[in-house]
Amino acid sequence: MTFRIAIGSDHAGFAYKEAIKRMLTAEGHTVLDLGTHSEAPCDYPDFCRPVALAVAGGECDRGIVLGGSGNGEAMVANRVRGVRCGLCWNEQVAIWNRAHNDANVLSLGQRTVSEETALAIVRTWLATPFEGGRHIPRIQKIDAY
Repeated sequence: MTFRIAIGSDHAGFAYKEAIKRMLTAEGHTVLDLGTHSEAPCDYPDFCRPVALAVAGGECDRGIVLGGSGNGEAMVANRVRGVRCGLCWNEQVAIWNRAHNDANVLSLGQRTVSEETALAIVRTWLATPFEGGRHIPRIQKIDAY
């Protein structure tokens, strides 16, 4: 299955954004790069909010936001109604992020995981389906706030 994926980062996530973008394109996904486009210092909300809006608005199926830690990036994305963004630091967390929380945006920290791990997290996250079942009422509660 291929996805339309919005991706954005600040300067501290730029290198991984570029690596992830190359991987996604090579695997047949459509990638909407919403910046930043260099390692020049910038503010992550300027790039993460447009990713979240692209997902919430249906322009993209999934989104990926990156920064130094991924924390602020997830916070920004989660301010957009309809977005469920989780910070992942290994493949198991990525599985839970999708299977239990039906996350539509992934947050990664370039300063917290290796590039190899980041790429593996993205692949796992994209391949993991939502389990549904007992998790549906929880997702409904999240979306109701």
